[in-house]
Amino acid sequence: MNKKIMLSVGAVVMALTIGLAACNGEGGASQLEAARLPRTPNYGSEVAVHDPSIFKDDDGTYYAFGTHYAVAKSTDLMSWTQYASDGQWQKLYDATTPYTHLGRQWPKAIEDTVKAVNPKDKGNDTIGTTWAPDVIKLGSKYYMYYSLTDAFGSRGSAIARVEASSVTGPYSDNVVLFKTGKEGDPNGIDPTVFYDKEGKLWMVFGSAFGGINIIELNASGKDIGLPTEEEQALIDSGLYGETIWQASDNNAEGPYIFYNEQLDYYYLMCSYGDLNTTYNMRVARSKNPNGPYEDIDGTDVSSDSTAGNKLAGNYQFNGGEVRVGLGHNSVLVEDGKYLVVSHVRNALSGMHHLEVHQLFFNEDGWPVLSPNRYAGEELGRIDADDVAGKYDLILHSEGITTEIVASEEYTFMADGSVMKSADNVGTWELSGDYYITVTIGENEYKGVIAPSYIDYNSEAGYTITAMATKLDYRNALWANPVKGG
Repeated sequence: MNKKIMLSVGAVVMALTIGLAACNGEGGASQLEAARLPRTPNYGSEVAVHDPSIFKDDDGTYYAFGTHYAVAKSTDLMSWTQYASDGQWQKLYDATTPYTHLGRQWPKAIEDTVKAVNPKDKGNDTIGTTWAPDVIKLGSKYYMYYSLTDAFGSRGSAIARVEASSVTGPYSDNVVLFKTGKEGDPNGIDPTVFYDKEGKLWMVFGSAFGGINIIELNASGKDIGLPTEEEQALIDSGLYGETIWQASDNNAEGPYIFYNEQLDYYYLMCSYGDLNTTYNMRVARSKNPNGPYEDIDGTDVSSDSTAGNKLAGNYQFNGGEVRVGLGHNSVLVEDGKYLVVSHVRNALSGMHHLEVHQLFFNEDGWPVLSPNRYAGEELGRIDADDVAGKYDLILHSEGITTEIVASEEYTFMADGSVMKSADNVGTWELSGDYYITVTIGENEYKGVIAPSYIDYNSEAGYTITAMATKLDYRNALWANPVKGG
């Protein structure tokens, strides 16, 4: 059984959280239970895992693997423990005979990759660790795919793989899949591996250098998890699969693909911007694992580096901390839930930590992201009487920007209107069990209502996550209930 956990990336979304009493379940012909508010979760201490890739082991423990060898683990996706901190490669590899390159110690197991890439000595900017590992279990073995680059801002990189009999290692048996570096090459970083619905195995990778590419891997046999014979021949000739997301400076990295069986779509998520300041998640979808992937207005993202639905930008709710740089996420698909695992910062260029947010799908099949951390919430039926109230609402920024958008107070009225101060600025309308359509000015958002826990308010309520439907309008709207409102 494939234990790989998958993630989805940034769509144009609105998330609106409603802090009212739970629905009493009357007055509807739904097959779903009324939505119930989550209990207060135990989030514990923050853990630092940059570029987190989520994996669930056979015993039910979740692991988030990240850049700089960092690893965290959890049993509920809410309370996390730091298993390995940045630089602690000894937690994953045999440390008895390290390999030294330019005065830095590396795991002996990955010596071939270090020699192939030859990280340069650039003082404090010297590359001293692997980047963006991704773990998948194939048969009885755990395989960690990782990347290594010779310097920041360089396409001189390599993607390699190590294996182990335990999820935490020790990893060995290194194989270098390929190295990039020539002008025109994609950047050999940020690999993630997934199965499609037909059982084929794929690896997606890349960055602003050359865009996001995908290659097929062997799904069985002695070369399981390595490029197919056809793909290897292309690699040997200097070609690295298909480009499925175009990129330019500061655009598109950290790709992740997951499949929604009910909607029969593959979703490709990427992160745009500077990871310290402007990072934001984007998403596009396709009927095929290798594309073409399109955004909400039908733009093929392989031909337009500005495309992709933006899921969230920098923001601050009234009473909450600044949140910057959500991105480089993975997605866990489990028991009908889709959970985004990403890093986020508390300020521009601040320290990063790991957060998990639930991802839903609106009635048009587009992903929408909860503005609040995961608390075990479940979708359920919502009645119109539960919607009215005051909200701290965020209209996320468009494009790539350092702007931190602060929430403003809006009121959702019982008659279906949306007010800002004394001005009528829009409407809202429910449909089905939990779908909602909201208009703010000329912009329409379609989304989903779900329970949520609002950490900074220590309150629970209902969450509406929605996506803008207007063409060329790729931002998000989030709202949390005004405390006591």
